[in-house]
Amino acid sequence: MTNILFAVLVGLATGILSGFGIGGGSLLMLWLTCVMGVSQRDAAGMNLLYFLACAPPALISHWKNRLIDKKAALFCILSGIPLSILGCVLAAQLDLSLIRRGFGVLLLWIGVRELFTKSDKATKERKKRS
Repeated sequence: MTNILFAVLVGLATGILSGFGIGGGSLLMLWLTCVMGVSQRDAAGMNLLYFLACAPPALISHWKNRLIDKKAALFCILSGIPLSILGCVLAAQLDLSLIRRGFGVLLLWIGVRELFTKSDKATKERKKRS
């Protein structure tokens, strides 16, 4: 019972983070693979189902708050559909350990970049104060 409650809490926390655009799905995959011992392939499948539940409310909220650049969204949609299909085909041909390592390197790169990159908003705020 405790494991189920903890799993629900982790799902809730990662869902909230996903709504904020922080990458809750990536955190969920890490939790599933590292803590729960789920295979990378199964965790990716669960992450896709999770995304289907989390994305619509976040999209509605962002749309209402006018936080979506329509040109960028159109570009992402038109390029994302064929490239995701290509990625699925390629992933089916690759060794699972190679995919795991690549995903780990990607997460590390994103994390380091986030830690050491200043946002434009913070830079503008500092310039206003000067």
